[in-house]
Amino acid sequence: MTARTTRTLTAAVTAGVLTVGAAACSNPDGGKSDGPKDAAVVGIAYEPDTLSPLLGYGKDGNSKIFDGLLTHDAKMQLKPALAAKLPEVSGDGLNYTYTLRDGVRFSDGEPFTADDVVFTYRTILDKKTNNASKTELDAIKSIEKKDEKTVVFRLKYPYAPFAERTVLPIAPQHIAGKQDVNTGAFTTKPIGTGPYLLSRWSKGEKLVFKANPTYWGGEPKIKKFTMAIIKDDDVRATRLRSGDLDGAILPPNLAATFKSDKGLRTLTATTYDYRNVTLPTGNPVTGDRAVRRALDIAVDRKAMVDGILDGAGRAAYGPVPTDSEWFTKGTERRHDLAGAERILDEAGWKRGNGGIRTKDGKRASFTLWYLTGDKLRQDHALAYASDAKKAGIEIKVQSGTWEVIEPRMKQDAVLAGGGSPADPDFDQYTLLNSALAGDGFNNMASYTNRAVDKALDEARRSGDKAQRKAAYDTIQRALVNDPGYTFLTHIDHLYVVADRWAPLTTQVEPHDHGLASGPWWNVEDWRPKK
Repeated sequence: MTARTTRTLTAAVTAGVLTVGAAACSNPDGGKSDGPKDAAVVGIAYEPDTLSPLLGYGKDGNSKIFDGLLTHDAKMQLKPALAAKLPEVSGDGLNYTYTLRDGVRFSDGEPFTADDVVFTYRTILDKKTNNASKTELDAIKSIEKKDEKTVVFRLKYPYAPFAERTVLPIAPQHIAGKQDVNTGAFTTKPIGTGPYLLSRWSKGEKLVFKANPTYWGGEPKIKKFTMAIIKDDDVRATRLRSGDLDGAILPPNLAATFKSDKGLRTLTATTYDYRNVTLPTGNPVTGDRAVRRALDIAVDRKAMVDGILDGAGRAAYGPVPTDSEWFTKGTERRHDLAGAERILDEAGWKRGNGGIRTKDGKRASFTLWYLTGDKLRQDHALAYASDAKKAGIEIKVQSGTWEVIEPRMKQDAVLAGGGSPADPDFDQYTLLNSALAGDGFNNMASYTNRAVDKALDEARRSGDKAQRKAAYDTIQRALVNDPGYTFLTHIDHLYVVADRWAPLTTQVEPHDHGLASGPWWNVEDWRPKK
């Protein structure tokens, strides 16, 4: 789960159709070449709560049921989708004008118009709409229909990454506008303009889709595409090996077991995806800044990258990867157990029974939750607890579903994650802004730092890249002295896929993956290999 989205937003993409057992048949060499040439089944870890973009589905792009005004190419550069071209931006950066593509229709045959764009954005911004991401559109002052093919967004302030926000999927007013936005049938039976149509959604089992024969970009060659919901990493690997799946996202140690399998390819996607530990300020132990600072340097990040990720990732010191242009050099933290113990000693946390520290009669002990079936989170949680114990802090590791974990997040720590390559604002604002403290999966640590709040607003409202960089430098330096989270690793995503389609590529990926990204980010462009 991410620290910046609800579980709904974990599902940002794709689709297809077919029953799980019929899509891929193993051959003696372990490949999947006997499967249908126009169908595929892949295994993913997360299931959406909704398929309505009005409630957050597909907000970061790549939703194959819907299109946004813009989309991303393989290099994560913006390109037109429902818009005929990139937006015209006024000199003051306050007005974005979009000209819409001609001839686009929703899958029910009704035409796509400017009214649908205005409806989508206004509905998301409506206070009655249960969309946890509406703060991402805070810059919008108004959305106006200039004519049937032209929409103008007027902003409150120059918001540099605004165009990136318009990859958000467009919903049909003639369907969604006649229902309750939060509970209507559209949330599970969507109608869109995208390359795929929902055929069936078997909750807890699979999402079944079929190619849209009237798609404006051309009917996909892959006619049937199923996403099997398999939350357990080991089960996903087993079903891939047995031939039930044509592809799956896997943790590094499981992906490595397929290296010698003929007919399968392993693809690595560089990501912004991080794993971190929330340290809620409402907990009497993690609410102590000295404890948070000590944990930040007690953790051995390199050991996690080498041992848990098998080198498929990097140490994380904050939400920004060290190889990003937005990373603040000098904020790296070295593993320093002696320094961690010194911080705790000076703050009054003294060693007690069993080596666990106490202060004012309170034991340095708290609970850390991770998502059941997620081996990477489990391994990170156990390694973190082991490192903490060396410093005299007891961490009790437990697993559960999000339904179990969510009510406990204000008091207990969580092995969480996040990350977005589109722009630093996309992840950091909802992760660190005190106004969103305890707001569902936003700011899960209830982190509060006035200097950080000020810098977040400055970075969001400035159109000058140098000024924005300075603001994000301020934030990253603040996290060194006042960490609300312990950032552990940035994780490369690994996919094992049957080598019978082309092109098989990946993008630089956000935290949300499996549905949103992976080799199937462009499944509508796949062609069977000859």
